[in-house]
Amino acid sequence: MTAVTMWWYEARFQLSRNSVRILLLLAAVLSAASVYLGHVEVRQQHTTIDQLTVLDVQERTHAWQQYSDWGDIAYYGFHYTYDRPSSLAFAALGQRDILPWQHRVRMLALEGQIYESDPTNPELAVLGRLDFALVASVLLPLLAIMLLHDVKAGERSAGREGLLLATATGAGLWGRRVWVLAALLGLCVLLPLWIGAAFNGTTVFALLAATLAVVLHLVFWSALVLWFARGDATAEVTACRLVGLWFVLAIAMPLLGRLAIIAATPLPESGEILMQQREVVNAAWDKPKAATMEPFTAANPEWREHATITAPFEWKWYYAFQQVGDEATAPLVARYRAGIVMREQAAWWLGLLSPPLLLNKTLTCLANTDLSAALAYEDAVREFHAAMRHFYYPLLFRDIPFDAGLLRDHPEFQERPAVCAF
Repeated sequence: MTAVTMWWYEARFQLSRNSVRILLLLAAVLSAASVYLGHVEVRQQHTTIDQLTVLDVQERTHAWQQYSDWGDIAYYGFHYTYDRPSSLAFAALGQRDILPWQHRVRMLALEGQIYESDPTNPELAVLGRLDFALVASVLLPLLAIMLLHDVKAGERSAGREGLLLATATGAGLWGRRVWVLAALLGLCVLLPLWIGAAFNGTTVFALLAATLAVVLHLVFWSALVLWFARGDATAEVTACRLVGLWFVLAIAMPLLGRLAIIAATPLPESGEILMQQREVVNAAWDKPKAATMEPFTAANPEWREHATITAPFEWKWYYAFQQVGDEATAPLVARYRAGIVMREQAAWWLGLLSPPLLLNKTLTCLANTDLSAALAYEDAVREFHAAMRHFYYPLLFRDIPFDAGLLRDHPEFQERPAVCAF
């Protein structure tokens, strides 16, 4: 009997067992449900972006037609910015469940516009919603344990171990049985991913990389089960040991590790940034105009000659103290961003001790739904806001008469390609 024939017969035998079929069906259902839910969520996000992009242009065009002053145009001109989900985002929603992926921004102080729409607490999101990344990283190992833990002990308790080892097919029986079952389990989990990738236009590289990551994760747990089952322990004892190990690696270590990382890396809350900026901006109304224009011209010396304020209200003074508000919170923002980057880097190191966490982070990295993608979107918003200031400041500070034709040169938001940097 050839090796291929032996593997084929083993696969047929395993598929004839009710317990195996039920577990494989459960794996397929969980995987398919997660892929479907992720696909629906991503489609909704695409639809939202497409609809709001059109409405944004219509609303801004209408607002621009109502005014003939550069200050009013800048004040009432909202601009929709967004981070469109990648072709693999359906499999790993990652930070898109926690951090904003869309903003409406205008020429006012930017930090408040960014952080006022960040109502959730990223530190509390440990497992997240049911997506493929959760199924593959947390549930797949548990399914592998349920499927493989009694490969040897089950035959021994049934009194067939000696007979099987005495036959010619007994050579390498346990390893062959484990890897056949693991292959069937992997196929049931990966097939919905491949189908979802076809519907979402996922790139070949991203799909192959995600498939390889899941396969390596399954190989690790299958080898672990095979190692635990090598002795004479009963199936129940082996299962308890493996489930305990799974709980430590997949649940306890990520949760406790994340709490330890948070405690070791304190950072300001986004609400603190928002409040400080608002205090600076609101206080400017009660201060002399020079108290605003001096720090503004110190950061923007090119407008020093045009920074004299003679009227009770001038738009260039108004937008100047909006920028001063941003500059006042710059140290807090830098600390906040540095802190969350340090936490993310520490979580990657924690993943070396927790394979489920490492797989989850790998999939979100491939799907461009990790923290680096969220920060890339935030940087794109900052660049767009800076471009708006660059467009409006010459018009406001040089008192250029209003000309609607100049709005053709108004900057447009451009997405920045996200690259996993951790």
